[in-house]
Amino acid sequence: MDCLPTLYTDRLVLTPLRLEDAPVIQKLFPQWEVVRYLDRRVPWPYPEDGALVYVRDIALPAMAAGREWHWMIRLRNEADCTIGSISLHEQPGNNRGFWLAPQWWGMGYMREACRVINAYWFEALSRPLMQVPKAVANHASRKVSEHEGMRRVSTRDGCFVSGPMQVEVWEMTRSDWFGGSKTGH
Repeated sequence: MDCLPTLYTDRLVLTPLRLEDAPVIQKLFPQWEVVRYLDRRVPWPYPEDGALVYVRDIALPAMAAGREWHWMIRLRNEADCTIGSISLHEQPGNNRGFWLAPQWWGMGYMREACRVINAYWFEALSRPLMQVPKAVANHASRKVSEHEGMRRVSTRDGCFVSGPMQVEVWEMTRSDWFGGSKTGH
């Protein structure tokens, strides 16, 4: 695996996922507000070793294989303060995912993280298309995609931790990105 870069924004530092991040994920992630709109593959109730198993057995091997890229989101002025995670996936219809601990919602942090992650996808990885699925009821995630200038291209049935629900797929092309979406209109 190539060395995944640390990425910076005005307020955030995105550091490549490491095994040592599992304890903070285990502390922040297993909250209903965080997991309810995630794919039903996420175990719920979340097991005590859920983060360790995920990082060690799923995320890090996928990173080593060059299929996924995962970062922890930290506050730039408090680098030891982790607030969430964001990832990219080489998976048709599902190229980006993220979560943010609820106490950090509504401050624009995810929009900021997505800008730098989208740049990595389109500029460093030279991918032609980004598609992101989301539960119809996940209004906050929809607002991020709308702000980025993404388009909703399809709706289908899905199963989430909270149960069956419609999934919207949103997308942006590389030409959209270079045409102005990266500034977030």
